[in-house]
Amino acid sequence: MTAPYAEVIGDPIAHSKSPLIHGFWLQKLGIDAHYERCHVKPKGLADYLAARRTDTLWRGCNVTIPHKQAVMPLLDGIDPTAGTIGAVNTVVRGAGGALTGHNSDSPGFLEPLRSLLADGHLFRMARVIGSGGAARAIVHALADEGFTIALIARDQAKALEILREIDSEASDNMVASLDSWRQPLAFNWGDCEGRLDVVVNTTSLGMAGYPSLDIDFSHIPPDAVIYDIVYAPLETPLLAEARQRGLRTIDGLEMLIGQAAIAFAHFFGQPAPREHDRELRALLTS
Repeated sequence: MTAPYAEVIGDPIAHSKSPLIHGFWLQKLGIDAHYERCHVKPKGLADYLAARRTDTLWRGCNVTIPHKQAVMPLLDGIDPTAGTIGAVNTVVRGAGGALTGHNSDSPGFLEPLRSLLADGHLFRMARVIGSGGAARAIVHALADEGFTIALIARDQAKALEILREIDSEASDNMVASLDSWRQPLAFNWGDCEGRLDVVVNTTSLGMAGYPSLDIDFSHIPPDAVIYDIVYAPLETPLLAEARQRGLRTIDGLEMLIGQAAIAFAHFFGQPAPREHDRELRALLTS
């Protein structure tokens, strides 16, 4: 390559929409640069980074499964947010080839909630489904915005560990099994005025090729916001049912585009042209 470039790495990586997003923005801004996919297996991660350090055209990479934690000890510095979360999804090459890790998942997740967060609330409650790397970033983001958080997961011990990263006194009654959410809940939610309730799916359930997320909506408060970070398909069964019930929904492209915009500015030194988001969404869903 003779022009600056960035890329996304992971194993697998063929499904990634990041090249479409970054390529769209580069074209809109008239920047002579490229953004590619690179299939990097776990055993090749260290060699990949060592080679890229010496490439003056390489601006950095986005990092996806399974490298978000494994990449951290191979870097020269970690941004405080990424350090707190314990995961890196963006690596930026600096002067002399120094590599710094960032996490754009956390602010990218919050972006579509900003209009709601601008309002004052008597109480903010988030129910987060999952206990993986995405859940960790999202829990930290929500905690910083004053949410009380419950985790629903197959691995309840891991879920409790995540909660205790933000509150050392978190109790196991803030963790529930996914099986328990499949059973009807006899509960009177009462008056939810002044509250902000958010339910977030951070798992792969509902993604193309995976089973649906099977939950009983009696566990979801009235007027809750349902946020599914899955973006293929764009309307997951969870979001489809939520919309049928008249609940507010946020789809996975919102977070995907939000976190990509943060990485784009790191890589190419200019803000992403977000005025074209509608056109970008149409491209990503065509």
